[in-house]
This record gives sequence, structure tokens and C-alpha cells, in this order.
Amino acid sequence: MRVVLVHPAGSNWIPDKRDVTVAANRMVPIGLLSIASYLEANGLEVFVHDCLGPGAPGSIDANVRKILSLEPRLVGFSTTTSAFLDAYEMAKKLREARPSVKNVFGGIHVSGVGPQLMGRFPEIDYLVFGEGEVTLLELAAGESPRRIEGLVWRDGEEVVTNSPRELVRDLDSLPLPAYEKLAGFPREYHLPLFSYIRTPGTAISTSRGCIYQCSYCDRSVFKKGFRSNSSEYTYEHLRYLRKRFGIRHVNIYDDLFTVHRKRILALCHKLSAEPLGVQFNCAVRIGHTDDELLRALKEAGCLMVSVGVESGDPRQLERLKAGVTLDMVKETIVRIKANGLRAKGLFMMGVVGDTEESIRRTSDFIIELGLDDMNMSKFTPFPGAPCWSTIHAEGTFEENWNLMNCVNFVFVPKGIESRERLDQLYGEHVRRFYTDPTWRKTFMKRIWQHRRSLRHMLFNLPSFLAARRHFEPRLDG
Repeated sequence: MRVVLVHPAGSNWIPDKRDVTVAANRMVPIGLLSIASYLEANGLEVFVHDCLGPGAPGSIDANVRKILSLEPRLVGFSTTTSAFLDAYEMAKKLREARPSVKNVFGGIHVSGVGPQLMGRFPEIDYLVFGEGEVTLLELAAGESPRRIEGLVWRDGEEVVTNSPRELVRDLDSLPLPAYEKLAGFPREYHLPLFSYIRTPGTAISTSRGCIYQCSYCDRSVFKKGFRSNSSEYTYEHLRYLRKRFGIRHVNIYDDLFTVHRKRILALCHKLSAEPLGVQFNCAVRIGHTDDELLRALKEAGCLMVSVGVESGDPRQLERLKAGVTLDMVKETIVRIKANGLRAKGLFMMGVVGDTEESIRRTSDFIIELGLDDMNMSKFTPFPGAPCWSTIHAEGTFEENWNLMNCVNFVFVPKGIESRERLDQLYGEHVRRFYTDPTWRKTFMKRIWQHRRSLRHMLFNLPSFLAARRHFEPRLDG
């Protein structure tokens, strides 16, 4: 069986604006690479087609031709909300060109929306709910759909939803992701600008799941709970990337990287005792940091630590992250920086309950924290998140899947007069951070360290200039 796994491009930017996402950050599709390696380890022939990858065609028709040139018998699409409709268009065209090729859809959007997708989108053959490795293997190996857990399928005119599949308990039993299946990896894949000082870089995941359930977070794939690779497995993962691909910086995209303190200390001690020449960034949660842990991260090669703060308004923070206070956030940021690590704050604007006053407080708090970097996402309600069921009662919501990518406001809370006003506030406050004298002074001190990011910006200057204009204050507002 020949399988082609597809990472659809989807909609990643703002309508009628130049898309700079690939220029700013071309991230490897970690989930697809994990599935690819698992299928291949079990005897299947697998290709990965990244529609956001270097040299990928720009149109749906051209991507379909590329997929067909690989002669698949089964095509799997991993979909976010904003990528789902692109994937479906490809599936329809694949069906028209070669009816014998079956398709299967998985990913966070599929798990969040549910089996109803089969009724709304008749060209879909199968849906995979939850983790995809074992379910997709059984499907591709020819197992009867009736016996495959985690699968939704068609029995004539009837849509059949099988029982859920148990999660993979031992993540160390999975082979390393199949990075080699990405054209141009690693040189043509790059991490967010100024988040690294060494190249090339890539992203990895060392755990699945989260023990918390924030109102805005979709946990439909990995569910509530936490599973992780061992420190030994993670070290070997990093060593493989260094020796096989020359990787020198890794972003660890775990929601709760430091939650199992013993695991992380063991990994850090191994990296300190047997250095690989790899730096890394990771995220920590308020309440899961202490000086010993932060010192160990620093000694192991950690450059920057991200902290999910979300809001600088006390009432909003309590609503979004129960049990976390502004003082706890301040203390964590001070501790991170005191241990020689860079601190990045993660925030959202336009969440349920936001007002102009709460947004101003968040902006003031961001400046007060003295962060090394900041990311402000535009709040997007997703189908699998707890807030989804009541979102229409909390404000104005446009359920346009193409725009649901955290860079467009599709939801306007009751406390904000319009989407236009929300966009204006966003531009003002993001620009405020990057024009703050203290931040600029810190950045200029590191300008030589960031020469690789600056060089990359020069090569993509038109795209970045277009993005900058998006954050200029509107004169008509």
C-alpha cells in the first residue's frame, strides 16, 4: 500500500494581505512525520507532501497533480480548522481524477467537529479521531473498517462511528519522526525570527496532552492527561537531529514541557554532561518553575522560555487561568531572567470578556514585565474548546473556517464595539511593545547574535514590509 500524507496550506494570514507566514516561520508538520515513520516502520510505503514546504505548488490543482504523481492508493489529510476546506477541495479533485484513490481526514479540526463532517462533506471516505498512528496503519493495511477503533466510515448511505481508540501509552515505542521525507529539510524550514541564534533549526514534541483544561484550548486529539517521552528517548531524538541533519537549535512545542520535573532534570543533566551543541526553547507553566530547574535548563542549552500569560487584567486572568495571579506571573518572569534565560510572554486579545480597559491593562502589564519577546494572538474559538458551546452568547462570532487561524478576529466580545476597533487596538498594542525603548535597547545589544534572522529578513524584505504596514495605526480610526 502506498500512502501519501498531506499537510494542506489552508489560510494562514489576513484576507487581501501578503501572506508572510512561510517567510517568517516554516514549521515542520510534526504530527504527520510521526505517523509517516510509524507506517513505514510497519512495512508501508509513505510519502509526505507539505503544501507549505519549499517549492510546493501554489494552487490546489497543482498540489493535486503532485499528489497523483506519487501514485497513492490512500491519501491522508491532517487538518486544522483553517486548512480543512483546502484539504477538502483537494480530496474532491483527487476523486474526480482518480476515483479509486481513497482519502482519510484527521487532525484537530476533525476530532473537534465530529462525525457530522461526513454528512456535510460527502467526498470524505474516512475520518480518524484522536491519535492517528495505529488507526491509519490498520486502515492502510487492509483491516476491515468495522474492526478499526477511532474510525468513522461509510457503510453504504450510513455513517458508522466506531468506538474510540485507546491512546498510545508508551510514547517511546513510537519511532522518531520521518524528517527526511520533507523536501528541503532542514535548510528550507526555519523557526520564528529572533527566536534562535544558531541555524539550522527545527521543532520537536516530547509529550502529548495536558492536565489542565483552559476554556480556549482544544484538547480533542490528545484528551486530558499527560504522556511523555523519557529523558533517554528525548536525548537520542536531539542527538539524531544533530548528527543526521546538523540541527543546532530546537523549539520544543510541548504544552507542559516541565510538568514532570524529574524527567526534565534528567534530560538537562544528560545534555550538560554530554553536550550535543544544540540550543533549545521551551514553554513553562506558572507554578512549574523553580530556580534549580531553570538553572538546569540554562546549563543544558536552553535559550528562551515561553510563558502562557494570556491577559494582564486580573479578572480576565482568573477566567482564563484559574489559580494564576499577576504577581505569580511577575515572579516567574523575574526568576527566568535571573537565571540567564530569555523570557517570552504569550498573550491573547479579544477573548471572551475583553474590554478596551482589559486590553489596555494587558498592554501595560506586558511593558511592565520587561519581556525579551512577546506573541499576541487573536483569540479564535475552536470547535473542541470548552468555550465553543457558549460562544454565541458572549459576543459576535463569524464561523468562517478559512479565517479561524489566530491572525484574524472572527469573534468580537460584547465589550468591544466592532471588529474594526479590535483590529485597531491590536495594531496599536503590538506596535507599542516593539517600539518600547527598553525592549529596543535589549534587542540592539543582541543584534550580532541575530544576524541570521536579519539576513533572512533581507532576503524576504517585501513580505516583511507588507506585514509591518498591517500593524501601523489606522489614520481613519
